Amino acid sequence: MAPPLIEEERPAVIRVAIVDDHRLVLDALTARLHEPDKGIAVVASETTWGGLITNPDFPVDVVVLDLRLEDGIPVGTKIRALTAIGAVTVVISRHADTASITTALQAGALGFVAKTESVDELIEAIRAAAVHKQHLSDSLKAALAEYTPTPDPGLGRQELRALMLYAGGRSIKEVAYDMETTEETVKSYIKRGRRKYRDVGIDVGTRILLRRHGIREGWLSPE
Repeated sequence: MAPPLIEEERPAVIRVAIVDDHRLVLDALTARLHEPDKGIAVVASETTWGGLITNPDFPVDVVVLDLRLEDGIPVGTKIRALTAIGAVTVVISRHADTASITTALQAGALGFVAKTESVDELIEAIRAAAVHKQHLSDSLKAALAEYTPTPDPGLGRQELRALMLYAGGRSIKEVAYDMETTEETVKSYIKRGRRKYRDVGIDVGTRILLRRHGIREGWLSPE
């Protein structure tokens, strides 16, 4: 897990962007969090990753990012991109499984808040992130303390994306279309990815096993 960064002075007003593909959740969070007189101003609220990065008020101080936007872009890629431009990330999710939390924190997120938590918990995470401090609730800390991470198979970016799309129920043809490549190339990505998992002792040789692994790793919703 990446160590928290050195604490910095908190800005007078923390400029926040929220990204969640459920409009009701997005509107509710925006209404509850936007309190400039208390030090938090929601300056952008978007339902897509593309909407965030093209928003005229972006970049911001803190991005509250939904774990699963169903856009095929790994959350780690998004977090690293935000870090590179100077924004910090607090991840929110309906499913606070330990694999998802670990993935987000290792990519550089400074907080992870389950959607079952209160808005006050999210505010605390935002305030901590704004000064580059990591924040997790006590329950999430306890869960992580008991978590044994999956061995890293060393997947390439395209291998991971192909496996994620295929595990999500797309056909080889559909994965090839989404990745703008050929079906044979997709088959090669999936075959190599499965072999790498097998080499570290993880069987994803069938779509059912791959889906189960995807749920454990936070790629897919268990629903």
